[in-house]
Amino acid sequence: MADDKLHYEDFTEGRSFGLGPRTVTAEEIIAFASEFDPQPMHLSEEAGRASILGGLSASGWHTSSLFMRMMIDAYVLKAASEGAPGIEFMQWRKPVLAGDTLSGQSIVEEARLMRSRPHLGIVTFGHELHNQRGETVMKARNAVMVRRREASEMPA
Repeated sequence: MADDKLHYEDFTEGRSFGLGPRTVTAEEIIAFASEFDPQPMHLSEEAGRASILGGLSASGWHTSSLFMRMMIDAYVLKAASEGAPGIEFMQWRKPVLAGDTLSGQSIVEEARLMRSRPHLGIVTFGHELHNQRGETVMKARNAVMVRRREASEMPA
């Protein structure tokens, strides 16, 4: 059976993967915050309006989790991924408010083979998420380790 996953060779510089759309509800903001980031602006509309955020807003960590899910749906599960060594940077640029619809893109910025593990390549992505008003709410950059196609085709 042919391996139809995306491999290192498929992640050419400039290739773009669409993310979302995903509408964020008040209920999920409160549920995430209740468990992981129980600050007032993430728990009630009133506290959010009283803050500099302007309304009930998702925790930055919640936004990051939504972003992860969007990457999973767009390309991670379709790839011969071996995981990621970390995030180079992540910026939360604007609040994600209840009712916002997020979408964006992941763009391959660089792809190179690993010297220490020649069956793998390192693919570096730049990411942006925007709300329905076109405002950038999150930016990130990270590398992912991806198997080379010919390494996947070799018998074990």
